[in-house]
Amino acid sequence: MADAEIDITGEVCPMTFVKIKLTLETMLAGQVLVIRLRGDEPLRNIPRTLREDGHRVSGPVADGDAFLLEAVKGW
Repeated sequence: MADAEIDITGEVCPMTFVKIKLTLETMLAGQVLVIRLRGDEPLRNIPRTLREDGHRVSGPVADGDAFLLEAVKGW
């Protein structure tokens, strides 16, 4: 179950990750953020960057014309 959701399908890099990072900053460790994204670049870069920042990542899972990615905020 998600604690927060964000849709970045209309954003381009670097705003995609900026919006995700700002959302994660408002969350507590262990909370779940569901990210709706689209495009090859976000699918490659966002999971990698989230992991590098210490978050757990699941997905992506297809959701219509986009994908859903789940990030559990790290400690």
